[in-house]
Amino acid sequence: MELTINGRKTPVDDAAIAPEMPLLWVLRDVLELTGTKFGCGVAACGACTVQVDGVAVRSCVTPVSAVAGKAIQTIEGLGTAEAPHALQQAWVQHQVPQCGYCQSGMLMAAAALLKKTPRPSDADIDAAMTNLCRCGTYPRVRAAIHTAAATLRAGAA
Repeated sequence: MELTINGRKTPVDDAAIAPEMPLLWVLRDVLELTGTKFGCGVAACGACTVQVDGVAVRSCVTPVSAVAGKAIQTIEGLGTAEAPHALQQAWVQHQVPQCGYCQSGMLMAAAALLKKTPRPSDADIDAAMTNLCRCGTYPRVRAAIHTAAATLRAGAA
Protein backbone atom coordinates (compact mmCIF):
# COMPACT_ATOMS: atom_id res chain seq x y z
CA MET A 1 0.00 0.00 0.00
CA GLU A 2 1.11 3.56 -0.62
CA LEU A 3 -0.04 6.44 1.56
CA THR A 4 0.42 10.15 1.01
CA ILE A 5 1.61 11.54 4.34
CA ASN A 6 2.63 15.16 4.82
CA GLY A 7 2.83 15.62 1.06
CA ARG A 8 5.06 12.61 0.39
CA LYS A 9 4.21 9.25 -1.12
CA THR A 10 5.03 6.72 1.57
CA PRO A 11 5.15 3.01 0.84
CA VAL A 12 3.82 0.74 3.58
CA ASP A 13 4.77 -2.93 3.56
CA ASP A 14 1.52 -4.88 3.15
CA ALA A 15 2.99 -7.64 5.32
CA ALA A 16 3.28 -5.15 8.21
CA ILE A 17 -0.38 -4.09 8.18
CA ALA A 18 -3.91 -5.36 7.81
CA PRO A 19 -6.55 -3.26 6.00
CA GLU A 20 -8.52 -2.84 9.23
CA MET A 21 -5.46 -1.69 11.21
CA PRO A 22 -6.12 1.76 12.67
CA LEU A 23 -4.24 4.55 10.94
CA LEU A 24 -2.82 5.58 14.33
CA TRP A 25 -0.85 2.35 14.64
CA VAL A 26 0.38 2.51 11.05
CA LEU A 27 1.66 6.03 11.72
CA ARG A 28 3.22 5.28 15.11
CA ASP A 29 4.36 1.67 14.95
CA VAL A 30 5.02 1.07 11.26
CA LEU A 31 6.15 4.49 10.02
CA GLU A 32 7.53 5.75 13.37
CA LEU A 33 5.67 9.08 13.17
CA THR A 34 5.11 9.30 16.91
CA GLY A 35 3.77 12.86 17.13
CA THR A 36 0.23 11.52 16.83
CA LYS A 37 -0.70 10.23 20.28
CA PHE A 38 -2.81 7.34 21.56
CA GLY A 39 -5.30 8.47 24.16
CA CYS A 40 -8.51 6.52 24.55
CA GLY A 41 -8.76 4.25 21.51
CA VAL A 42 -12.47 5.00 21.01
CA ALA A 43 -12.36 8.40 19.26
CA ALA A 44 -13.47 10.27 22.38
CA CYS A 45 -10.40 12.27 23.42
CA GLY A 46 -8.87 13.48 20.15
CA ALA A 47 -5.21 12.94 21.06
CA CYS A 48 -4.90 10.93 17.83
CA THR A 49 -6.36 13.61 15.54
CA VAL A 50 -4.81 13.95 12.09
CA GLN A 51 -6.17 15.46 8.90
CA VAL A 52 -7.38 13.39 5.98
CA ASP A 53 -8.04 15.51 2.90
CA GLY A 54 -8.07 18.55 5.20
CA VAL A 55 -10.67 17.16 7.61
CA ALA A 56 -9.84 16.38 11.24
CA VAL A 57 -10.26 12.65 11.91
CA ARG A 58 -9.56 10.41 14.87
CA SER A 59 -6.89 8.04 13.63
CA CYS A 60 -7.45 5.49 16.41
CA VAL A 61 -10.71 4.34 14.78
CA THR A 62 -9.90 5.05 11.12
CA PRO A 63 -8.88 1.90 9.24
CA VAL A 64 -5.82 2.43 7.09
CA SER A 65 -7.75 1.05 4.11
CA ALA A 66 -10.12 4.04 4.39
CA VAL A 67 -7.34 6.56 3.75
CA ALA A 68 -5.64 4.98 0.74
CA GLY A 69 -5.40 7.58 -2.02
CA LYS A 70 -6.12 10.47 0.37
CA ALA A 71 -3.84 13.20 1.71
CA ILE A 72 -2.91 12.55 5.33
CA GLN A 73 -1.34 15.28 7.43
CA THR A 74 0.16 14.61 10.83
CA ILE A 75 1.61 17.01 13.37
CA GLU A 76 5.03 16.36 11.83
CA GLY A 77 3.77 18.05 8.64
CA LEU A 78 2.17 21.10 10.25
CA GLY A 79 5.33 23.18 10.69
CA THR A 80 9.00 22.93 11.51
CA ALA A 81 11.24 24.31 14.23
CA GLU A 82 12.60 26.77 11.66
CA ALA A 83 9.19 27.69 10.24
CA PRO A 84 6.44 26.91 12.76
CA HIS A 85 2.82 27.12 11.69
CA ALA A 86 0.92 30.17 12.94
CA LEU A 87 -0.98 27.88 15.31
CA GLN A 88 2.23 26.55 16.81
CA GLN A 89 3.46 30.10 17.33
CA ALA A 90 0.16 31.11 18.94
CA TRP A 91 0.21 28.01 21.15
CA VAL A 92 3.54 29.15 22.56
CA GLN A 93 2.48 32.80 22.80
CA HIS A 94 -0.63 31.90 24.80
CA GLN A 95 1.17 29.21 26.83
CA VAL A 96 -1.44 26.62 25.84
CA PRO A 97 0.42 23.40 26.66
CA GLN A 98 0.72 22.25 30.22
CA CYS A 99 1.33 18.50 30.18
CA GLY A 100 1.30 18.66 26.36
CA TYR A 101 -0.10 15.20 25.68
CA CYS A 102 -3.22 16.35 23.83
CA GLN A 103 -1.53 19.15 21.95
CA SER A 104 -0.71 17.45 18.63
CA GLY A 105 -4.35 16.42 18.25
CA MET A 106 -5.56 19.86 19.33
CA LEU A 107 -3.29 21.56 16.80
CA MET A 108 -4.43 19.30 13.96
CA ALA A 109 -8.10 19.91 14.80
CA ALA A 110 -7.47 23.66 15.01
CA ALA A 111 -5.62 23.66 11.66
CA ALA A 112 -8.56 21.87 10.01
CA LEU A 113 -10.93 24.45 11.51
CA LEU A 114 -8.90 27.37 10.17
CA LYS A 115 -8.72 25.86 6.68
CA LYS A 116 -12.51 25.68 6.62
CA THR A 117 -13.30 28.79 8.69
CA PRO A 118 -10.58 31.46 8.48
CA ARG A 119 -12.48 33.84 10.78
CA PRO A 120 -13.91 31.52 13.46
CA SER A 121 -16.24 32.73 16.18
CA ASP A 122 -16.02 31.37 19.71
CA ALA A 123 -18.98 29.13 18.83
CA ASP A 124 -17.14 27.82 15.74
CA ILE A 125 -14.11 27.02 17.87
CA ASP A 126 -16.17 25.34 20.57
CA ALA A 127 -17.98 23.20 17.97
CA ALA A 128 -14.78 22.16 16.17
CA MET A 129 -12.54 21.61 19.17
CA THR A 130 -14.00 18.46 20.66
CA ASN A 131 -10.57 17.28 21.84
CA LEU A 132 -10.21 16.70 25.55
CA CYS A 133 -7.53 18.44 27.61
CA ARG A 134 -7.04 17.09 31.09
CA CYS A 135 -5.21 20.27 32.07
CA GLY A 136 -8.22 22.41 31.09
CA THR A 137 -6.47 24.93 28.85
CA TYR A 138 -9.57 25.52 26.73
CA PRO A 139 -9.62 29.34 27.18
CA ARG A 140 -5.98 29.47 26.05
CA VAL A 141 -6.77 27.20 23.09
CA ARG A 142 -9.56 29.54 21.99
CA ALA A 143 -7.33 32.62 22.35
CA ALA A 144 -4.52 30.93 20.42
CA ILE A 145 -6.85 29.96 17.59
CA HIS A 146 -8.08 33.56 17.29
CA THR A 147 -4.47 34.80 17.24
CA ALA A 148 -3.43 32.26 14.61
CA ALA A 149 -6.48 33.05 12.49
CA ALA A 150 -5.57 36.75 12.48
CA THR A 151 -1.95 35.93 11.64
CA LEU A 152 -2.97 33.65 8.75
CA ARG A 153 -5.42 36.22 7.39
CA ALA A 154 -2.76 38.95 7.57
CA GLY A 155 -0.30 36.71 5.72
CA ALA A 156 -2.81 36.03 2.96
CA ALA A 157 -3.55 39.72 2.40
